[in-house]
Amino acid sequence: MQTSKITRIAVVALVLLFLLLSVISCSTHVHNSGRPNSGKIPPGQAKKMNGDKSAKAYAPGQQKKR
Repeated sequence: MQTSKITRIAVVALVLLFLLLSVISCSTHVHNSGRPNSGKIPPGQAKKMNGDKSAKAYAPGQQKKR
């Protein structure tokens, strides 16, 4: 009787350990859309968001060099 009780406890402990390890090992990955500038917005969209009339201030080629 004792061995079956110990075996049952060992099986339950192993199942719980397996579940715990499988939950801990989960990870998420961030995928970009495949475009090289996926994090940047176009100058026209930045202009619209800020309510300006010209997109010149947001264009990379038009920025003043510091």
